[in-house]
Amino acid sequence: MQPLQLADFTDYRFLSNVELSPNGSVAAFCLGTCKPEKDGYLSDLWLYRLDSGETRQLTGMGDASSYIWLDDATLLFSANREHKKEKPLEPETDFYKLRIDGGEAVKAFTVPLRVSEIQPLGGTRWLVSAMHDNMASSLQGLEGKEREAALKAYEEEQDYMVVDEIPFWSNGEGVTNKKRNRLYLFDTADGSVTPITGELYSVQFAKINEAKDRLLYVGTEFTSKMEITDSLCVYDLTSKQAKELIPGGKYQFAFADFAGDQIVFAASECRKYSINENPTYSLVDMSGKITRFADPDLSFGSSVGSDCRLGGGKSYKVATDGVYFIVTDRYCSRLCKLSFTGEIEYASTAEGSVDCFDLRGETCIFVGMRTQGLQELYRLDLHTLTETKITSFNDDVLKDKYVAVPQPHHFMNQDGVEIDGWVLLPKDYDANKTYPAILEIHGGPKTVYGTVFYHELQLWANEGYFVMFCNPRGGDGRGDDFADNRGQYGGIDYADLMEFTDKVLAAYPAIDRNRVGVTGGSYGGFMTNWIIGHTDRFAAAVSQRSISNWISMCCTTDIGYYFATDQTASTPWENIDKMWDQSPLKYADRCKTPTLFLHSDEDYRCWQVEALQMFTALKMHGVDSKLCIFKGENHELSRSGKPKHRIRRLKEMSAWFQYYLQK
Repeated sequence: MQPLQLADFTDYRFLSNVELSPNGSVAAFCLGTCKPEKDGYLSDLWLYRLDSGETRQLTGMGDASSYIWLDDATLLFSANREHKKEKPLEPETDFYKLRIDGGEAVKAFTVPLRVSEIQPLGGTRWLVSAMHDNMASSLQGLEGKEREAALKAYEEEQDYMVVDEIPFWSNGEGVTNKKRNRLYLFDTADGSVTPITGELYSVQFAKINEAKDRLLYVGTEFTSKMEITDSLCVYDLTSKQAKELIPGGKYQFAFADFAGDQIVFAASECRKYSINENPTYSLVDMSGKITRFADPDLSFGSSVGSDCRLGGGKSYKVATDGVYFIVTDRYCSRLCKLSFTGEIEYASTAEGSVDCFDLRGETCIFVGMRTQGLQELYRLDLHTLTETKITSFNDDVLKDKYVAVPQPHHFMNQDGVEIDGWVLLPKDYDANKTYPAILEIHGGPKTVYGTVFYHELQLWANEGYFVMFCNPRGGDGRGDDFADNRGQYGGIDYADLMEFTDKVLAAYPAIDRNRVGVTGGSYGGFMTNWIIGHTDRFAAAVSQRSISNWISMCCTTDIGYYFATDQTASTPWENIDKMWDQSPLKYADRCKTPTLFLHSDEDYRCWQVEALQMFTALKMHGVDSKLCIFKGENHELSRSGKPKHRIRRLKEMSAWFQYYLQK
């Protein structure tokens, strides 16, 4: 078998956004690939016919990353095929229609907005979601000198960053001060654009009912500080009046959609477990009466980690008698059905992940990862609960390559809680030889590792390392109580990770205890920083997009002002000692482990100041350390950063571990 190479991920195919046609006979989906020059990604539309099993490509220009069905034979997608340069204060989005039975895409219309989502309302009317910047002027109606003056004022303002609210920036979006996602009615007949929501109301999502005479939207209005709860409103498309059914202040919505004459929604009420609490499921009628019908303590959506995905897709679908949605169950993500009377049943039971899906009747199509394979399209019979693999886009790229099969190492910890863990054996493993090892720690912390393919972990196994990873307390898939780590960062989770490491070392005498490394990103970066300040057992560490100081994280990052205070159960003004006690920077003077720090300069989730502080502290105390900052990247570097940057990241990590662990 050939070893998996560091850059092999550039040959992987990434599936997303699968959706069935209105009559359920055809499924469309997006297929992503890396650009040849490795500075970005391409995405095209593909088709799967359920009757014949035929799969074929629809577009080939690499510019179709999202779409909607207009009817059973026509798709609508946005693309910049005229190579327009973005004009300040004059946003535009072009839309194209494409017949699935053949022919070229034809330009349908242009919306004078930067559109993020579009939904048909019938006839010439469309519901549009688009970004509105309250700090920028509009050129609409301006001509001559007035137009020139507005453009000049805009250009001059680009030299400054002026903020007056929190959050003032967002990871992956940049500066967001006074920018709001608004809803508009767009009419192709006359090109008119009519706002539905206010200038300071930020819409999280919107849905249209089947009759197309009402829409619901969920979001929040703020001028100084964005709250983490949302309101739910219904807009009558005939009377053009909005009604707030559920005021803000109580719910964090996971989804909301029409279910006949009512609305079904999943939302966290933050009753006991605060911002990470699993959602309850309720119905609300048009008078605003709420009826909760289920509280299953299940995590909505898939949090099974992998660095081999791009794009999104549906995570729920309303049926006549209930809701189908993806849940994280232990270390897998599955499709389940929740009836409106509260009964739960799993529609998919295979190990792995369900990444997105769609269904009609008894047929479900989903993008998933199974048996150490990369993403493919699967067909699920909801009557027999049998699934069939449809595509083989990624079979060849892994053919004849060493792919380590995760060896389960679940254990009962010192507190009587079972912890799930696995070990990947190094390529050409020989029990009579000795090997280095790497402990990998997931992000979140409310996510999970599973048995799905993970390029980074497989790379280490192919480079001759044992790779060990587990799901300590604070993670997902085990209910609210297991996930509750507030005020205990570096406590119970650290204990679980160290106990897991001990168990693995005892099970595999071939691991050289003097050549064990540790790495992780985000929460895993926090834990890496924490570990090197609390033990010298690791010979090398790589801390990625980390947190080192909860006090600075609280007051600088996009989620800091509510996440840091919630997770540490303290603030910089109330019990600052508790916040500092949970900060790895406090213990930097104890560190001896050589540590590489990786960060991105546009990571506003864990801002680069976190790496700068920890790196500087280690240097001050004579610890061998190195800092690599990736320009133009954000918190998603390892998963969706530029391919060439992802390659460099892996090279930096590989060289660091090789130097300290392969001696």
